[in-house]
Amino acid sequence: MKIKKQKIAVLPDGKKIHLFTISNGEMSFSATDYGCTITSIILPSKSGRKDDIVLGFPSIESYMKNWTCFFGVFVGRFANRIGGASFTLNGKKYCLDDNDGGNTLHGGFHGYNRMKWKAEIVETQSGSGVRFSRTSPDGEQGFPGTVSLEVLYLLNDNNELTMRYRAKTDADTPINLTNHSYFNLSGAGNGDVLDQELCINADSYLEVDKQLIPTGKLLSVKGTPFDFTEPKKIGKEIGAVPGGYDHCFCLNKDGAKLINCATVRDPATERTMTIRTNQPGVQFYAANSVNGVCGKNGDIYNKHSALCLETQQYPDFPNKPDFPQSILHANELFEAVTVHSFGW
Repeated sequence: MKIKKQKIAVLPDGKKIHLFTISNGEMSFSATDYGCTITSIILPSKSGRKDDIVLGFPSIESYMKNWTCFFGVFVGRFANRIGGASFTLNGKKYCLDDNDGGNTLHGGFHGYNRMKWKAEIVETQSGSGVRFSRTSPDGEQGFPGTVSLEVLYLLNDNNELTMRYRAKTDADTPINLTNHSYFNLSGAGNGDVLDQELCINADSYLEVDKQLIPTGKLLSVKGTPFDFTEPKKIGKEIGAVPGGYDHCFCLNKDGAKLINCATVRDPATERTMTIRTNQPGVQFYAANSVNGVCGKNGDIYNKHSALCLETQQYPDFPNKPDFPQSILHANELFEAVTVHSFGW
């Protein structure tokens, strides 16, 4: 396993930003300590062609300027949306950033994707990669509790990329963490993903209102455009979904075990990506709002140029008591694990 570290930028406050590249000889990924951002995943195809399969930007300055795209970044303290930009916990109301039409999205204006993290190279029997860490102070983004955070990205010889998130707090706080990579198995910038085949291990999904806030209802996917229980082209029924897919699917869970979450296959290159997770939901987003974004290598990213499969807790769960509750208590450990397995 080869690991490379290089300085790639200096922030206005003088902090140095580094890029870590990990290769197992067949595939590689790169991540930076600015936002724990995965900037590239290089995969071969059966024909031998190598492509970068995640959307991204050519420089840290571009990530800073276009931070609302969330390309490849780590998201918290609460991924996805919280309705009304507030919630009540233990009888106290907490007000958050209104950065999404009256709601809070991905932590608000000062998300984890806009922060420099401590980083260290990790080499273990189960893989090699990089561990990022920082302490989120009480009141950051409006959330209670001082939270110690750890983000670990590991690659092994079986072409598995593991993303593990750990958190500890000194006071009760809701927590929901994910990575926001945009995948295109044909290669970033190589057209849209509408002909790629998706399968999601979910018999139900969360109904949402016009602002994409869950109503509290779980709806069956059967007989609807949301039925991905068997492999189906992403574009087959996307036209029947107002605005396109941006919904949380309720995974068919088996306790706290890693379960099959989703599989993506690109018929053109025969690349595949299989995802396993211990989280209860996955947000499937078809890049509906991406429009004319200038990315790596001068490529222009447009609508449906990638897909996101963000493993996570249910959105807005602090305001939905019937949803699974991920309230982290003092001296407890929160651990989210997601494994991406690649083939070609």
